[in-house]
Amino acid sequence: MTALASHHKEKGKGDNMTTRQINIQRLSVTSAKPFDSVVAAVNAAVGHPDMGELAKKVAAAKTYDEMEKVIHPVLGKYGLMEFARFDIGMVLAKALGSGARKSLRLVMGNPLIMQAMARHIPDAGSYAPVTLLIDERTDGVHLSYDTMASLLAPYGHPEALHVARGLDVKVGELLAEAAGS
Repeated sequence: MTALASHHKEKGKGDNMTTRQINIQRLSVTSAKPFDSVVAAVNAAVGHPDMGELAKKVAAAKTYDEMEKVIHPVLGKYGLMEFARFDIGMVLAKALGSGARKSLRLVMGNPLIMQAMARHIPDAGSYAPVTLLIDERTDGVHLSYDTMASLLAPYGHPEALHVARGLDVKVGELLAEAAGS
């Protein structure tokens, strides 16, 4: 599957508005493990820094090397940290009751990886950090991730795509481990 790029002016929306069509590749793994076990495996493999404290330390860093020294210790096994989590299942349970499926959206990444892409493709900041969806369904627990390489492919920058592919490998390994595959 390749990413499509389409640029065109939107009629009636000003001279500076363009639309870009992107063909996204979704990596999905299904696990027979219970939802809570899958979430625990992801939690064990990614860093969980105090984001307020991390932001202060990054802001206080005077150089890129100093910033790296702040970030590296808070990364997990795959070089990733959790930025935020959204308990979609809790919201579904409010609407559907206690039988609603469990679903969790994790926003994770690595600021060093993000900058390595965004320095070449500013729009990479729209996609990084990345989202991992852990969703309980009738056939098992699904872990889904939209690959960074597919999101950045239309921009055609080889260095950024190399970094994106490396990120995709890390996230893919994390998904496989958490799913028990």
